[in-house]
Amino acid sequence: MLAAKLLDAFSQDYKDLLESELRTLVAQLNAPLIIKEAMQYSLEAGGKRIRPLLTFATLDAFGIDPKKGLLAASAIEMIHTYSLIHDDLPSMDDDDLRRGKPTNHKVFGEAIAVLTGDALLTFSFEVIGRIPDEVASTSTKINLIVEMAKAAGTEGMVGGQVADMEGEGKALTLEELEYIHIHKTGKLLKFSVIAGAMLAGAKQTELDNLSGFAHHLGLAFQIRDDILDLEGNQEIIGKPVGSDTTNHKSTYPQLLSIEGAKKALESQLDLSMQYLNKTGLNSRLLSEIAQLIVSRDH
Repeated sequence: MLAAKLLDAFSQDYKDLLESELRTLVAQLNAPLIIKEAMQYSLEAGGKRIRPLLTFATLDAFGIDPKKGLLAASAIEMIHTYSLIHDDLPSMDDDDLRRGKPTNHKVFGEAIAVLTGDALLTFSFEVIGRIPDEVASTSTKINLIVEMAKAAGTEGMVGGQVADMEGEGKALTLEELEYIHIHKTGKLLKFSVIAGAMLAGAKQTELDNLSGFAHHLGLAFQIRDDILDLEGNQEIIGKPVGSDTTNHKSTYPQLLSIEGAKKALESQLDLSMQYLNKTGLNSRLLSEIAQLIVSRDH
């Protein structure tokens, strides 16, 4: 079983598989070269590939070959990448660096960057539709598309981004900050887990507990991001530290103090593990990914 592997070996195997699939999918597009180059540029910018790894690890927890999640994981990474391209635009967070490289609009210009994000978002739904029938039934694919749209759209990531922009320069409450992060970051991260469970034919109780696991993991992910924005190393993170302060954004350390934020991080991790343990699955990899998220340095 792959679950017997160490996380680093599992991660490398499936990151390599994912990145090869992403290159192939984009290369096969019948489209202008510049848009394909821009898509590849941001997809190949590196990163932890946490969301695809959660999909692969969830399938493994059910004893299903993680490779069956390859197209779903690719679609999720496309949506995540599109969101980063748009976040970096001058009209949004106005960032020049992403993962230590010039942001997409700095290389290709703002218009192509906007269209690159659009291309990745729309292509992601086509990719879900390409999942072979022997891997997922038509009804499962439709359900995946619906849930992915919710996670990425106005009830998810887009809604969270709007609330984040509206909250700049304002003193947000902890509840308001959590709303932003549950939607902007957490919904797509949760879908990454749920997609694997849906492909595995999970029972409702398993879906409920995995949703709880992913919900608290998403909050832990964002709290760790906020801490790194204050304590991280710019060379390791690949973007300037202190950008939240520069953009006048409320953060967990700002509302809770840095020590309070670290306690909140531990609390969210503990809650996520409680839900994961209730699943009764072989969840070692999911647990190790959760530990990676709360201890990462970038």
